[in-house]
Amino acid sequence: MNQIPEDILHSMTHFKMPGPVCQHKENGTIEANETKFTTYSCDTLVLGSGAAGLRAAVELKRRGIDVVVATSCLFGGTSACSGSDKQTLHTVGTSNRGDDFTKMAHDISSGGCMDIDTAYIESVGSLYSFSSLQYLGLLLPQDTYGAVLRYKTDHDEAGRATSCGPLTSRLMTKVLCEEAIRLDVPFLTGCTGVKILTEDGRASGLLVVNPKDKTNQYGLSLITFNRLVLATGGPGELYRDSVYPKACFSAIGMALDAGVRAVNLTESQFGISTNRDQFPWNLSGTYMQVMPYIYSVNEDGDEYNFLAEYYRTTRELASNVFRKGYQWPFQAQRLMNHGSSLVDIAVFFENRKDRKVFMDFKRNPEQVPEDKPFNIEDLDEDVRSYLKNNDGLAALPIDRLRAMNPLAIELYKSHGVDITAEPLQFNVNNQHLNGGLEVDNWGRTSLKNCYAIGETAGTHGVTRPGGAALNAGQVFGTRCAQHIAANISSDKNSGLTEDISGELSNILQELEKAAEGSLSIKKVRSDIQARMSDKTGFVCQADEVAEGLFEAKQLKSDLHKHQLKLESPAETAIYFQCTQMALTSEAILTALDYYIENGGGSRGARVICAEDGTAVPEAAGKTLDELRFREEDLEDRNKTITIQYNSDTENFQTTEKSVNADLELDNIFFEKNWGAYLTGDIYK
Repeated sequence: MNQIPEDILHSMTHFKMPGPVCQHKENGTIEANETKFTTYSCDTLVLGSGAAGLRAAVELKRRGIDVVVATSCLFGGTSACSGSDKQTLHTVGTSNRGDDFTKMAHDISSGGCMDIDTAYIESVGSLYSFSSLQYLGLLLPQDTYGAVLRYKTDHDEAGRATSCGPLTSRLMTKVLCEEAIRLDVPFLTGCTGVKILTEDGRASGLLVVNPKDKTNQYGLSLITFNRLVLATGGPGELYRDSVYPKACFSAIGMALDAGVRAVNLTESQFGISTNRDQFPWNLSGTYMQVMPYIYSVNEDGDEYNFLAEYYRTTRELASNVFRKGYQWPFQAQRLMNHGSSLVDIAVFFENRKDRKVFMDFKRNPEQVPEDKPFNIEDLDEDVRSYLKNNDGLAALPIDRLRAMNPLAIELYKSHGVDITAEPLQFNVNNQHLNGGLEVDNWGRTSLKNCYAIGETAGTHGVTRPGGAALNAGQVFGTRCAQHIAANISSDKNSGLTEDISGELSNILQELEKAAEGSLSIKKVRSDIQARMSDKTGFVCQADEVAEGLFEAKQLKSDLHKHQLKLESPAETAIYFQCTQMALTSEAILTALDYYIENGGGSRGARVICAEDGTAVPEAAGKTLDELRFREEDLEDRNKTITIQYNSDTENFQTTEKSVNADLELDNIFFEKNWGAYLTGDIYK
């Protein structure tokens, strides 16, 4: 990659997103409490315009469905703005080897808490998702034989990842939006969904805030539909330490409020990345594989080679910095035997000392005291062979990065950061919610006529291969479109009803009371983020989770007593989002507390520290007693924790469900099963 001209590199990080999009037209107004609301209608409403939502919209439109996409910011979500740099898919020809769908399904679900049929669907569906993206113009790299180039990523030993650079997911969003424009898919831009309206146990309407709509002072509009597809990404605003783009609230809280069941809210991902107040980006892949010097600085400017306190030799230190590239998410099991997750722990403890942590690509790792200096020839065999195979044996990290991935340099340069000249400050941040709304094999939630796809859906289990989330959004975006098209004649919405009018009246009364509220939106939001980062982060003290849940419930009580204050109608959207943040936070804490109280141990993204822990990691030969942790009970992988909010009792109900571990494939034959496809029985 070192011979690529500068103009090509520039074009891969500087490209124009499509537009303008076709705007959906209103169909009238309704009135409640002497207040008018603009109304819109469609058969299927897709809420969210990331890669998953746009995939659903394109597939629905191709099938002749009257679909509308509502979005608060067309290119402002995680697909368009975050470090989603790869897509994981079926390996037809990876490393000159074939693959099979069943093997891929077992690899996707190997972390546990994931139904094998869901994983199999993602495996099979990856072929269509991938090839159709290529057809739409996504330029994924090929070798001279036409085979797609692929590589290993986190939780992936087969090498199923491929990439068209650091902005892969943004390019996916680009080509899907271009297709939506070609198909004349109508959009409602600048609209934030704030309330799902239900009728007879099914989703029938969505209340949105549209600041451009001056029909009422709050900018509230109503969209009615027959089907709703939630594709709003994950709740990035829940955490203070987060690598999500700003203003990622997700519809999970809104769906919980409507009684939609969620699953696996105990499972997230955390990893090293640059901070949100800079250019937020995951520092995975070659950023770590070139082995930059990682150090910290205190208030007086003193520099610390702090990783030397955790690894026994310079070779061990450098090799584990390399491994963070494809073992990027923190994982409890990699704390032991001086594994790569000690890097995350070391950063965590430096932060607790109020030190800032940096990586410098102009310097090699400094030696561990009383050991040999860094030597590119003296590395673990897996590290050395990878660097040799990829022309990564240059003298300095920045030269290794230029040789292996010059786009990594160009990306930060495009955001005003020159990593060839200055060190990069970073932290361990929340990056992904593996749980979410519970869905079936067609993306349906527990609320009739409501689907969830992408990160809004909780399909990922405890761990997942890097890039599998992008693939899951594409697969289930297609699946829900297929299911909606096959059932288009059933469950028609009866339109505006007295029930909906009554809900609108209640909402208006709530907003009027909120003008007299006493709780600051800014303060409540800040408190939630601090509690989630401090008490449900990747280092999780068992007793502090119960404390956090108590605080979350106290906040709910305070919100009822004192009311969140609506300073002005312009804050209507953030008012609803803040209350939904509180509900999502309580749901995660409830599920996590249930897991811990029932003996749950360290797995995936969290190490559960407790006095009764049976494992203690070592650092440079010393035990880290503060990190004594409960080990995972492997039986817990065979069940999921589901949670559902009851608005009448204002409590969550938590239950366990066994994971489906059996694939029923042996009884599928062409002649026997073709009829079920032709008649549409497969959708039932």
